[in-house]
Order: sequence, then structure tokens, then C-alpha cells
Amino acid sequence: MIARRPAAAGSFYPDDPDELRASIRGSYTHPLGPGSLPPSGGRGSGVMACVCPHAGYAYSGPVAAHSYLWLSSLRAPELVVIVGPNHYGVGSGVSTFREGVWATPLGDLPVDAGAARRIVELTGLVDYDPESHRREHSIEVQLPFLQEIYHSFKILPISLAFQDIETARELGRGLHALLKGRDAILIASSDLTHYEPATTARSKDAALLETVLRLDTESFYAVLEARSVTACGYGAIATVMEASRLLGFGRGELLKYANSGDTTGDNSAVVGYPSVTFR
Repeated sequence: MIARRPAAAGSFYPDDPDELRASIRGSYTHPLGPGSLPPSGGRGSGVMACVCPHAGYAYSGPVAAHSYLWLSSLRAPELVVIVGPNHYGVGSGVSTFREGVWATPLGDLPVDAGAARRIVELTGLVDYDPESHRREHSIEVQLPFLQEIYHSFKILPISLAFQDIETARELGRGLHALLKGRDAILIASSDLTHYEPATTARSKDAALLETVLRLDTESFYAVLEARSVTACGYGAIATVMEASRLLGFGRGELLKYANSGDTTGDNSAVVGYPSVTFR
């Protein structure tokens, strides 16, 4: 059994379990957060999909907390799928884990081997490649937030080095087939504009997010190119948009947008953070 060890603990988020839990709680109650902690015992059913940022908790945690408060209404999910970018370009173009566990300071989470096998069969473009995930933080940083809500669940991590529209559409079709009729969570892990002045970032990100809310994948890629939006996980967002549209979701909702300048006070070169849900 493959055990994937944390790559971002101690840097993106605390590696001490008590400090980590306190950091997560602080994200909810932060001035940029939703202002309340998730209730226990969600009753909702079906597939819930969202976009969450993946920077250090001190920067993007409060924005991510908006999505997680919304997700907490779901009763214990059968499966959590997280699609994130491959920042390092190591390994396969589209990769998952065959089996094993992902470790965090809050415990081990099992990979759903059946779901991994099924997404490989459904798409023909997903490979088994744990090396693609070894250093990557975009999926890992979502897990402690989920563990604080659900404690134990199975995951399907999918890392994208290929983020073109054809890959997003094919993977979205596969995820629709995999998740339809299940109680499941689908997360696109992505930040938005990187290292531009706050006013520029807000303008670019607002234009991009409008296409996300419409589930308009073609316009999404057109805005990416026309406005040179440096969203690191654009393929992950597009994949979840495609799956959401096929699942019958009519529109997205922007729960929160902020940038790193909102926490650091430095607006000269910020990173944008989105919390978007699909229903």
C-alpha cells in the first residue's frame, strides 16, 4: 500500500494537530471568513461541487472556509474528488492514485481504489502516477478542512499537468458518470490571478468568475487568453464546471472573493482567492 506523506504541513498549514485545528477554526471566524463554524451532522444528499483556493491558510483559509461551511450541509460523503493543478510539472499529464492512503496531521485518508479504476476506464486519459502528487500542495491543503467536518472518508485525487479544454471536457464527462446518483463532493482547487496589483487582479478575476458562474467553459478559456489570467488551476475549474453542467447544475454562486493583500496589506502584487459553489 502506498502512503503519501504530507508535503505542505509545516509550511502551508501547521503540522501540529492542535495548532492545525485552531488554524481551521480561525479561518471560519476570521473577518474574511463566513463568521460561523460548520454545524455537526449535515443532512443534505447528492453531489456538491465547489472551487476552493489552495494557498497557505493564513492567506486563503478564510475564503476556503466559505466553501467548506456550505459543504458541511452534506451528510457523510461516499467519495471526495479533488482536482488540482500540477504546479511542478512532474509525472503524468493527468494522474491519480491506484490505492493507498494520504496522510495529514489529522490522520490517514484512504484512496478509493474502485473510483480510481473507474475514472481511468471512463476517460482513457488518467494514469496511475503517485510521483505526480508527491510534492504537490493543491490537493493536500483541502484535506484537513474536510477532516474537521467529516473525519473519515475516501478520496480520489486527480492532478492536472494538462489543463486544456479538451482534457477538461473529457475528465468532466468521466466525473459526471462516476458521481451521478452518489453522495459526493467535487472540488476544484485553484487560486486566480498571481502577483499583479490588487485592482488589476480584481478586474481580471471578476471577468473570469462571471464565466465560471455561467458554467460557460468556452468563454472561460477565451477570457483566460484574452485577459492573460494567471489562474494556476484553470483546468481543474473547467473540469468541475463541465461535470457540474452535466450533473444538471444551472449556475454557480460566488460566496467570497479576496486576495492576499486583504490579509497582508500589500496590494502591489497579490494572488486572488475564489470560493464558488455549484448547485
